[in-house]
Amino acid sequence: MKIKTIAILLMITLATVGSYGQTRSQLEKKKKKLNSEMQTTQKMIKQTEKSRKGAENKLLLTKQSIKQGQEYINLLNSEITVLDKDIDSIKTAKDDYTDRLEQLRREYAANIKMLYRQSKRNSMTEIMFIISADNLNQGIRRFRYLQQLSTKRKAKAIEIGVITDSLASKETQLTENKMMKEQAMSEREALQKKLETQQKSQNKQLNSLKKKENELKKKQKEQQAQINKLNKKIQEAIEAEIAAQKKKQEEAAKKAGSSKTTTPSSNNTYALSKEEKLIAGNFEANRGKLPRPVERGNITGHFGVHPHPYLDQVSVNNKGIYIQSPAETEARAVFEGVVTSIFMLQGANQSVIIRHGNYSTVYNNLSSVYVKKGDKVTARQKIGKIFTDAENGNKTELYFLIYKDRQCLNPEAWLAK
Repeated sequence: MKIKTIAILLMITLATVGSYGQTRSQLEKKKKKLNSEMQTTQKMIKQTEKSRKGAENKLLLTKQSIKQGQEYINLLNSEITVLDKDIDSIKTAKDDYTDRLEQLRREYAANIKMLYRQSKRNSMTEIMFIISADNLNQGIRRFRYLQQLSTKRKAKAIEIGVITDSLASKETQLTENKMMKEQAMSEREALQKKLETQQKSQNKQLNSLKKKENELKKKQKEQQAQINKLNKKIQEAIEAEIAAQKKKQEEAAKKAGSSKTTTPSSNNTYALSKEEKLIAGNFEANRGKLPRPVERGNITGHFGVHPHPYLDQVSVNNKGIYIQSPAETEARAVFEGVVTSIFMLQGANQSVIIRHGNYSTVYNNLSSVYVKKGDKVTARQKIGKIFTDAENGNKTELYFLIYKDRQCLNPEAWLAK
């Protein structure tokens, strides 16, 4: 086999292993992210256990923990599948290298024997073999013949060295992959046992709550009414800001005799200055990339209409999303903007609205607020502390909404995954 052929074989093998390696890298990244979320959930469960109240919140967190555990097992299954393919690929490469190595050793030995017989038959050194030729042409042919034998010997020696090193490398990779597979299988088995325990705990909690289902349905109805009242208040605050901006634009236009510095608006949209247009454009360009409004936390309530997590024939209608975090968590702005409204609604704690051009983000259920109306904020700037409900298992949950003008949007489509 020529040196060029060796290089091609090595490139193919490395490309195959590299492909699997990239997949494993992606899986490891997902596992790391999910593991962080699982740790956050476990921390919240422990905080819930410190309170005698909050059975509903503990059930929701247990359900969340089970869901995360199942997702993690799926990632482990994918990792094991990839490792199996990788192991098979390495074994195949090892077999190919071993066969080639045996062939090379035979060829190399034959080459040495041929040279030995040649020198013994002529009873002379290579130099004497050349100069003892009958004529110049024969001497040149003898020289080229010996040169070819030497080149072949060197090429085969190099190839033997390359393949020997490759075999050692493959053996190391094979050992590492087998260890990773065993570790993944062991981790999966331990997590499966943990999930079985959590499932039993969840069933027990659910049965306990079923006994007071009517009471819980009444409580849920009251909570939905409170949320509807809050949503209405938020909508009114945004509409008031739109009206104020429109009025400001009209007054500026009258004073200047034109409106060159602003964008004409209808009654349903913001009047934007050049700077606000730029901010709005940047906000829109970051769809799917915005940082979460909390450093750590899990989404426990999704946007839109959904069945209640544990009450039969009950639906919830969310205009935003709910993100539950450990106690003492602070809310942070997801993008640069201006604080346009801060208000408090009884039973819903404090809310902050930040405007980003014609987009608005809303942060509700704050026990304290660090900003004031008119403040300019930056992305990830802390704007307040999220309320921890001691009457509901120390639940610390942010209600987060995004609006474009008057239209309510799904925040999950805007936040980074």
